[in-house]
Amino acid sequence: MNKTVILKLGGSVITEKENAGVIDHTRLTTIAETIASHHDYPLILVHGAGSCGHPEAERFGIQGGVGERNAIGVGETHRAVAGLNAVVVSILRGAGLDAIGIHPLSGSLAENGRLISFETGHLAKMAEIGLVPVLHGDVVMDRAKGACIVSGDQLVLRIAEGVGPCRVGLATDVPGVLSCGNVVRTITRSTLNGINLGNSQKTDVTGGMRGKVEELLTLADAGIISSIFHIDRLAAFLAGAEHGGTTIIGADT
Repeated sequence: MNKTVILKLGGSVITEKENAGVIDHTRLTTIAETIASHHDYPLILVHGAGSCGHPEAERFGIQGGVGERNAIGVGETHRAVAGLNAVVVSILRGAGLDAIGIHPLSGSLAENGRLISFETGHLAKMAEIGLVPVLHGDVVMDRAKGACIVSGDQLVLRIAEGVGPCRVGLATDVPGVLSCGNVVRTITRSTLNGINLGNSQKTDVTGGMRGKVEELLTLADAGIISSIFHIDRLAAFLAGAEHGGTTIIGADT
């Protein structure tokens, strides 16, 4: 059985979303120490961009398509998210993890906002030998749009499809998917439309909470169960214990 775990850290967890470019070093250090204390299985880490990417993407209109008029935005957006990735990797390494930053812009290709070329074999091999590949939401080239933003949530989907992990977790700044202020403990594709996501949705260029759930439902269709939980419950998730969040499952699971 594949023991690989895929963990995604939300951008709002590791940055101050209201303050462009501000990274939460204190929280990142706590996260790194928690991961290091539970690193007894292959791990692939993904993080969102938070305030270190969304402002640039919005300013240059990346999601509307990229041509000569706004091509400068590709480099500016990537610079912001790559800078965040470098800090995340540095703090993870400081906690004793052999972390390596992986930039989706290099070697990935999308079409109309969805990845069509994205290798995962090297990520699985890295995790297998004890390395921790650290990927991030990024701007990538797009055959139809010139360039687009690929969210950390889409990366989680593609990595999980390629690697076949035993667990997938999204650590956020809310206790799970919220509906009318309450955590929805289980979501299937058939129950999604009946859930009001207003209390748990973040405004960003990658779709907020609904975007996360829709990506994870694709995994559920393939038989891969995933979780959304509060970052304070990270140790519980890593230990395979009850995290109090939301579980995304297939209809017949």
